[in-house]
Amino acid sequence: MTKNIEKRTQPSNKATPSEAPRHWLTLNGQTINDSDNVARRMVVHSDAHDSGFYAPFHSHDRGQLLFISEGLIQVSAQGSGYWVVPPQRAVWIPPYVEHDALTVHTVKIHNVYITEEISQNFPNHCQVVTITPLMRQLILTMATFDMLYDERGPDGRLVSVFLDQLKTTPEVPLHLPQPSSPALKTIANTLRTEPSDKRSMDDWGSELGLSARTLARRFRNETNMTFGQWRQQARLLEAISRIANNEPIANIALDLGYDSQSAFISMFRKALGRTPGQYFQGE
Repeated sequence: MTKNIEKRTQPSNKATPSEAPRHWLTLNGQTINDSDNVARRMVVHSDAHDSGFYAPFHSHDRGQLLFISEGLIQVSAQGSGYWVVPPQRAVWIPPYVEHDALTVHTVKIHNVYITEEISQNFPNHCQVVTITPLMRQLILTMATFDMLYDERGPDGRLVSVFLDQLKTTPEVPLHLPQPSSPALKTIANTLRTEPSDKRSMDDWGSELGLSARTLARRFRNETNMTFGQWRQQARLLEAISRIANNEPIANIALDLGYDSQSAFISMFRKALGRTPGQYFQGE
């Protein structure tokens, strides 16, 4: 479950960091700005960031749908793992959830901020969702609205259409949960930095002084995944980042520890319904 910070955070004695936007409510757990008082159900901000840009842990008092029209980012929430967000997808972040964002490849982003009241109609945890062509066009159109658009006019009706569409958009399995115990964090950190690592539960158990059965049970309890599922998901998210960077599929398969390119392609298609070469086609 994604961790929501206490809504009534006391103001920090520190000065508001100059780099923090006004719509950030908190930065690294400290309140830095007043609540967003724009009297509209939804506000859209568009931006672009170069590869390597990092937004530290912060939160908003509105729900945030972070839509990527170009590029790729990685978003994480403390204690909940991370999500990879490729083009034409978005990550939903509920109000008051502290999260960060790392630009993996230069991005064009469109942040859709939805009031806390209306956000209750959407999941209370972070997730990546598909953005349909209709939703994409609505977001791009709403980004041109005046801040105080007419809620009862055509602009307000488009907002209502978008909110209805958002309720039914499907989740995309691009999340890697973060285990909580020190032993499993050691395994997880290793597999994220060295995805080709092929050590078994028995190998890890010998190294960490725990039985394979204990490690397997903890993995399922802490991540809702088996060890094998978690390792495959880590490789899958790493693969998507590399595919977005136009790396050769054969090199990706080898670097991720697969014995052959065909084995990697088979795993990828089974997980996401497309081959690696098809994944970004038509985006």
